[in-house]
Amino acid sequence: MGSDARPVRRFVIGTAGHIDHGKTALVKALTGVDTDRWEEEKRRGITIDLGFAPLPLGNEIQASVVDVPGHEGFVRNMLAGATGIDVALLVVAADEGLMPQTEEHLAIVELLGVRRGIPVITKQDLVEAEWLDLVQAEVAKRLAGSRVHWGPPVATSATTGAGLDELRAALGRVAADLIERPADDLFRLPIDRVFAVAGAGTVVTGTTWSGTIAVGDAVRLLPLSRDARVRSIEVHGQAAERAVPGRRTALALVGVEKTELARGHVAVTGPGWEPATVLDTAVELLPSARKPIASRTRVRVHLGTAEVLARVAQTAAIEPGQRGLARLILEAPLVARGGDRFVLRSFSPVTTIGGGVVLDPFPPLRSRLQRRGIDADQSPAARLSALVGESGLVGVSVATLPVRLGISLERVTAVIAEAGEDLLSLGETVVQRLAVTTEATRLADVLRRHHEEHPLDPGMSLQALRAAVGAPAPPVVIDAVLEHGARGAGPFEVAGSVARLRGWRPALDSRAADVRQKIARRLIEARWQVPTVSELEREFPGSPVRALLSHLARDGAVEPVDGERYAAQGALAEFRAALEAALAELGSATPAQLRDRLGLTRKYLIPLLEWADRRGVTRRRGDARVLARLTAGKGGS
Repeated sequence: MGSDARPVRRFVIGTAGHIDHGKTALVKALTGVDTDRWEEEKRRGITIDLGFAPLPLGNEIQASVVDVPGHEGFVRNMLAGATGIDVALLVVAADEGLMPQTEEHLAIVELLGVRRGIPVITKQDLVEAEWLDLVQAEVAKRLAGSRVHWGPPVATSATTGAGLDELRAALGRVAADLIERPADDLFRLPIDRVFAVAGAGTVVTGTTWSGTIAVGDAVRLLPLSRDARVRSIEVHGQAAERAVPGRRTALALVGVEKTELARGHVAVTGPGWEPATVLDTAVELLPSARKPIASRTRVRVHLGTAEVLARVAQTAAIEPGQRGLARLILEAPLVARGGDRFVLRSFSPVTTIGGGVVLDPFPPLRSRLQRRGIDADQSPAARLSALVGESGLVGVSVATLPVRLGISLERVTAVIAEAGEDLLSLGETVVQRLAVTTEATRLADVLRRHHEEHPLDPGMSLQALRAAVGAPAPPVVIDAVLEHGARGAGPFEVAGSVARLRGWRPALDSRAADVRQKIARRLIEARWQVPTVSELEREFPGSPVRALLSHLARDGAVEPVDGERYAAQGALAEFRAALEAALAELGSATPAQLRDRLGLTRKYLIPLLEWADRRGVTRRRGDARVLARLTAGKGGS
């Protein structure tokens, strides 16, 4: 238990190099594990698929070795293993020197952003010392301009064991300088093998890129979009309670069949993960590429353990040896995260032509990449500012930031703060402050127009004003817009359920006041023969009749009978009394009986009877009306 309490450094070593240069023999000599798993591999003497082995380098360093195939026909398998490695062993046979696949593997290691590496000269026992010196000098010269930090070449022999201790020591020194993979990050395991084990169920294996997961935890399988439970965990064949970053991991899963999964799928935990179908990227083309890539160029995208066909879009031609922005339209979904490195291979003939980095795994589909203001050199805070700026009032979900920006959950709050006061953090949404203030100003114009069109209204309903906010803004953003507009000396104010421009009050000019008085008198004189709004508008042409009626209703002088009629309050009180008296005497009465009793035509009677129904004065029973209070007293019979 004492060793468990001390910090343990974990990292992944990947081999690279030409076919038959001794990669598998080197791994076996270092680890004691023969990584050629398949009968065909042993028969042909070459590695076809990925092999894995643990490499202990002391109590405080745990390494995993990924042995990749060197044959050009199996580069796709090599790519599946090379992604996610921390240290590259560039294997060069002493009796052959640098070869074509050495160059391609070296390019892949550089494109994937591997930071550290050690060139290993194998089969030193087959050459003279002078020749060995020439090969080491050739390798050192070739690697001098590489973006990978290569250590000095180490000469070894898997047959005699020469140089193996020196190589182990060199790996130990490199490990001390590596940046630890984050254990507090979202869990991600790109799957490179799927098989079934009796009693365990479906088993997936891969290298844990980030985060941790424990036995019993739920895991999300993408792009399958299926949840499963972790039944058990093995790390290099040993049972474990928890998977940690930088180790070869096998997860036995409950809730998914072997046939549903494949290499290229990913096991993840945490929010924000979704299968991507479009990637905005920064691409670099190798100088050895045969031709430029441009819009509609078809390419093979290798990301994690996945290989997906894609078409390039929204880019000017990127020439060999040059860099540029490109949108990749994927022909099948894959799982990507901001900052992920990938490799591009040509569609046909299949060769490595370049690679790049994911700038945004979920770009707005209607956006133009060149105008988005995102690039490969941005800090997460600068990238966030660009994403939020283009999102308008919709904003960006906080839950998506770890995946879109490629940052840990713990860093989200700090990155939002680094982006500065230009951004507003509203719970689970980040929005640009300028978008909120601009929309508040626009809403003031909306209110101004409403006042002009409805000068007698007390204001605009708050519900209608909320609905006027542009874009499908989340409720929390709408709240922020209204709060900004109504705060302090803001352009508008909210009173109960009504919003209005600050200081605005409904007012009648002399002409409107005169018309208002005439309409009130007209309704009193009409008594129960209530005119419609349209009839009143014909009687008072050019006047805001409907607004004046609403003004009278707010003052209590009139009351809406229905959507097209207003009656004087006194007339309605008289009608109610007369109706109640008639029904008290008759018990029930049809409209025809009430027409004769009250002296009204159906044109005027029916709207008043329906008003009485809505007010709870009467209730319909078939074609007749009865008093509601009487039927209620009889239990509704």
